[in-house]
Amino acid sequence: MTEPAAIQHASATRLTARARSVMVLVAATLVTLPFGTIYAFSVFLKPMEQMIGVGRAEMAFVFSAASVCMTAGMLLGPRLYRRVPPVPLLAACGLVAGAGLLVAARAEGLIQMLLGYGLLFGVGGGLSFVLVQQGMNQTVGTLNGLANGYLVGLYPLGAMIGAPLFGWAIGVWGLRVTLMALAVSVVVTSLAAALLFRVADIRMQDASASSADTEARQWGLFARLFGVFFLAASAGLMVMSQAAGILSAYGAKTAYALGGTTFITGAIAAARIGGGWLVDRFAVPRVASGAHLLALSGSLLLLIWPSALMAVPALTLVGMGYGFISGATAGSIARYWHRNAFGRVASQMYIAWCVAAVTLPVIAGWLYDRTQGYHAAMMMAACVNLLGALLATTLPRRGPSS
Repeated sequence: MTEPAAIQHASATRLTARARSVMVLVAATLVTLPFGTIYAFSVFLKPMEQMIGVGRAEMAFVFSAASVCMTAGMLLGPRLYRRVPPVPLLAACGLVAGAGLLVAARAEGLIQMLLGYGLLFGVGGGLSFVLVQQGMNQTVGTLNGLANGYLVGLYPLGAMIGAPLFGWAIGVWGLRVTLMALAVSVVVTSLAAALLFRVADIRMQDASASSADTEARQWGLFARLFGVFFLAASAGLMVMSQAAGILSAYGAKTAYALGGTTFITGAIAAARIGGGWLVDRFAVPRVASGAHLLALSGSLLLLIWPSALMAVPALTLVGMGYGFISGATAGSIARYWHRNAFGRVASQMYIAWCVAAVTLPVIAGWLYDRTQGYHAAMMMAACVNLLGALLATTLPRRGPSS
């Protein structure tokens, strides 16, 4: 091959790789945004309580059940995408989740809501997320920290878009029709993402990698990163699942609470992207400890000056701290482990997210039912972020794959 021909061939290869990267990112965006509306769950709190006749603690349990099932779907993902082609698997995820939302839309009690929104929607969302995350890490070659931060940022971005839409739709058509519309969007976007995966020929594994690279465990490192993520998620998920309720408890009116929830979730989305971008440039412990301290400052702000006006910036800081940790954790996995192991390690890491979802958010709901306030919950959030900042300093600056 002559030199000009070789240059043209290399350029075409780069363009093809770039096109595939763009297509997998578009697919990830399409499939993740609707599932990200789980973080707008606080908008559903009062309408669901009225629809099925339960209290705040029971609704916190529905969110926690969805989080548990989403984590179960993530853990199941690596086992399935090694055996089932990603295109039909991605389509099936959308159909299962859509069916779950339809069950939730017709729910008359807590059990049906748990089955539809908790089990089916949760499992479908978790499976699809780890599937597109693994496909993206196999396809995007550079700035993978930023790419992973973008992907995890799609969840709160979906909530930022979904919160005002849900608030408006519930007021106009009611909760049942709103859930049906969400079901349709989940199915349509999942099928579109599956088509993009097919056209781009996205693979789930690098066949040239050794089994030692793929199966490397590093349990000590995993445990420390797990703890850092868990502590941030405990405070962050309390904010994300109950933001509208927390703002109302501090005296915010409905419109201000909805607007504040939208702003907070948007800030978390930006922070997740920023967290991934930061670990491309700075040491992981520096990024993670700084993020926890940022969240701590938000809790202290609201504890010192409890008011509706101060609640939005305070909760934003808590949420952003969690957002930075979330993006940094995804980027850190790409630093510390081989890309073939990404889906397996990430799915196990998200157990921390699951455990966090059933601890502080549930405790906060329980405390609210008894005190009609969130002061004690914010004190707990401050403590876990302080502990997280200390633990983050023990993480290694660089991993074996750096």
